[in-house]
Amino acid sequence: MKLSGNTVLITGGNAGIGLAFAERFMKAGNQVIVCGRRENALQAAKEQFPGLITRVTDLDLASERVALFDWVTANYPDVNVLVNNAGIQQLYNVLTADVRDNWNYFSKEITTNMEAPFHLSMLFAPYLASKETATIINVTSGLAFTPFPIAPIYSATKAAFHSFTISLRHQLSDTSVEVIEVAPPAVNTDLGGAGMHKQGEPLDAFADGIFNELATGKNEIGYGDSVDRIRMSRDEVNVCVEKMYQATKSLIK
Repeated sequence: MKLSGNTVLITGGNAGIGLAFAERFMKAGNQVIVCGRRENALQAAKEQFPGLITRVTDLDLASERVALFDWVTANYPDVNVLVNNAGIQQLYNVLTADVRDNWNYFSKEITTNMEAPFHLSMLFAPYLASKETATIINVTSGLAFTPFPIAPIYSATKAAFHSFTISLRHQLSDTSVEVIEVAPPAVNTDLGGAGMHKQGEPLDAFADGIFNELATGKNEIGYGDSVDRIRMSRDEVNVCVEKMYQATKSLIK
């Protein structure tokens, strides 16, 4: 992937990994557009990086995803990079989760982490395929390969997103569109709640590492322990998942 001279759209780009990627793309000489649900967070991001282009978008709504596509392609027709980064993580015990009366709380993970990036990828793919060079970057997770038992829906959505990304890469292999999967480890952001990942990889070091790897031609990029997770055998996965569960199951009691 070429790292400069692009017009880049990043979902969930108002904080955390998305904003860290936005900063690096801007510094490398790209025009960057970010979207998110919270107008105040987008405004704070724009104050921090005045050149940032922002748009309030609720990706859980199909109509808003279509509106985002229409707005971006009409106002920034040179867009040639889509970064599907937006995601949420929820921790719970399946024995006590209120799924009878509060399923919307749980299904939100499915919509945000899976339905939205699937839809956006399919909306943008034909448009991007008309460009001389273009890239779709899908941010999955190391948990796509080794599920986190106390975040079962999150892990499952990321596994599905990984599978979708492979299919997307094959379908676009005869076009100008490069499809890259970024599989983060735990990173010190507010994903899953403030402080949940305070022991994770430092955000700036992670973002620097990933950004440098984007130019190498790799189509799957891990960082820290997710590098090993991507290549684990089934037996190694089982051991890893059991260790994670024993270490964290008290969080959902």
